[in-house]
Amino acid sequence: MSKYQQIIVTGIGTDVGKTVVSAILAQALKASYWKPIQAGELDNTDTMKVNFWTDQNVTVLPEAFRLESAISPHAAAEKHGVKITKESLKLPDIKGNLVVEGAGGILVPVNYSGLLLVELFHDWNLPIVVVSRHYVGSINHTLLTIDYLKNKGFNISGIVFVGDENLPSETLICSKTGLSMLARIPLTIKLDARFIQSQAKKISIEKLVFTEN
Repeated sequence: MSKYQQIIVTGIGTDVGKTVVSAILAQALKASYWKPIQAGELDNTDTMKVNFWTDQNVTVLPEAFRLESAISPHAAAEKHGVKITKESLKLPDIKGNLVVEGAGGILVPVNYSGLLLVELFHDWNLPIVVVSRHYVGSINHTLLTIDYLKNKGFNISGIVFVGDENLPSETLICSKTGLSMLARIPLTIKLDARFIQSQAKKISIEKLVFTEN
């Protein structure tokens, strides 16, 4: 049975750099990229950004849901009369490497019945990469996210830190969680294909957990 690298990229909250990290990992792995739900910015979606930043080695898949309002998926779906269910969010049948990008943090609700993003992660059963960005309070948010995932039995590949080096924070987080730092992605003034592809070359793909399909 062939082995592929298929992972979920989640963050400790919104605007921490999940899309940038997902693009970099997809480029490094020459993977398919999938963001199941896009809420808002339909003229400049995360899927569009990844498609622009990556080259022909990355296959960018369409979203399962495109919601007009830039609010929580459950509220956006309700507002626009869209029904989101587990059945409508099945993992794509990809025989190859795959990067799945979540929305917001792990406890984001995706419908008014109480379905949480983390419950979809459980069904998809892929290793998780946690994206943490340095800011006041990020240690707390990172430890809470990882502790929840561990308590639920998830396989966590490691942590990608976004921002300038912050050894006190990074050392403490890795020590407390027992996880390794997969990469540190610097902030950049010009976020473009050149930046994404240059960062992808620095990723050690051997650190990511292999899954069988």
